[in-house]
Amino acid sequence: MKIEMVFPVILIVLDVAAAACYIPSERWSRVVYWLAAAVLTAAVTFERR
Repeated sequence: MKIEMVFPVILIVLDVAAAACYIPSERWSRVVYWLAAAVLTAAVTFERR
């Protein structure tokens, strides 16, 4: 893995973890928000050129 990819991967993991924290409280809008943030970060980070 390139060194430039370390921070975005950590951010994606943290976004998914934040989404998982909201699942027990059933605040689905927050779950969707954090999962969307993870998907957006992944799309920008791993886009094909």
